[in-house]
Amino acid sequence: MKKEWRKHEKNIYLPKSKPVLIEIPKFNYFTIRGSGNPNNDFFGEYVKVLYSLSYAVRMSYKLDNPPKDYYEYTVYPLEGVWDIADKSSKKGESINKDDLIFELMIRQPDFVTEEFSKEIIDRTKDKKPHKLIDKIEFKMIDEGKSVQILHLGSYDDEPKSFALMDKYCSENNLERTSMKHREIYLTDFRKTSPEKLKTVLRYKVKEI
Repeated sequence: MKKEWRKHEKNIYLPKSKPVLIEIPKFNYFTIRGSGNPNNDFFGEYVKVLYSLSYAVRMSYKLDNPPKDYYEYTVYPLEGVWDIADKSSKKGESINKDDLIFELMIRQPDFVTEEFSKEIIDRTKDKKPHKLIDKIEFKMIDEGKSVQILHLGSYDDEPKSFALMDKYCSENNLERTSMKHREIYLTDFRKTSPEKLKTVLRYKVKEI
């Protein structure tokens, strides 16, 4: 049976538009770090190289030596962990997007080992060379206890959803552990009008 994250992992990827507490297990990712305004042209190249590798994994059953325990699945959505270089700018509502620091990533199925990830990177480098491919890392990330919400609309309106998350935390004896936050892009920002964007917002928390 084909594993589809929209059907089989709804609690992780398809929350409601109100905050919820969730425990996120360890997952494997291809990741890449960068900085700057995501509205600029360079950002698309970071996205492109991640998808190139992810689809190479998806089609790896066609290799002479496919990965052990391969199963059919739907490629996972693009995610990003965001922070800013100038911490002082967090005191206000407005953030200079040129100061953003990001780590983009796409989750990989559990049959992808570190050894196989290196093989995929090398194969992709030969077949579809990309200037950013040497910046790719394969990581296991353990988010753990987190609060998340489905944000509907423009990225510029995200503070409204973060305010709901913060209120939920204060009412449930939870404290945010870092000012970094994760975004999971359920719609393609390159093809979707701002008012129709769907984005999961998530940050780590601890009980107080």
